[in-house]
Amino acid sequence: MSIDNQIEPPQSFMAMYMTPGRDRPNAPQDVVLARYEHCEDMAAILAEQAQTLAFKENLSENEVLKRCYQGMLTDAADFNENEALWVACRLAELLGWEPPSFG
Repeated sequence: MSIDNQIEPPQSFMAMYMTPGRDRPNAPQDVVLARYEHCEDMAAILAEQAQTLAFKENLSENEVLKRCYQGMLTDAADFNENEALWVACRLAELLGWEPPSFG
């Protein structure tokens, strides 16, 4: 990423923008960084809501993650399938839950 920006997306995120056999992302740096920040922000926003949903609805962690994932796939959410799955995995990581078993 840019020397001017201190944020460096993790490899798990960068993998969505890498073409096999290439060592550079297939999108401009500013696009990749903006998408990463968007996804990271969503995972942080969903953390409290996910815990509340699990408690109030008595749902399994995986079911909560699945519902969050599905919600991110709506037209209004602005996430593609890979990003939604990454957010669900990041959300699990933030909450100390097992990674989702779907996707």
